[in-house]
Amino acid sequence: MADILSGIVWILYIVLGYWSVGQTIYANKIIIGPMGILWIKRFILGFMFGWVLIPVAIIKCLIFR
Repeated sequence: MADILSGIVWILYIVLGYWSVGQTIYANKIIIGPMGILWIKRFILGFMFGWVLIPVAIIKCLIFR
């Protein structure tokens, strides 16, 4: 049961990290390049800095409605 729960938490962290990179770092920017490279950059940034970017993105969404 703990393995399933930790897996769900990791998937949620990765998804929220990917979303938060789009809301903070890449907000209001036009990005040109191969889609695979852009996707993997967002994925890596979200994974590495999600612990900072997720709260910032949530606060940003709540303030700038």
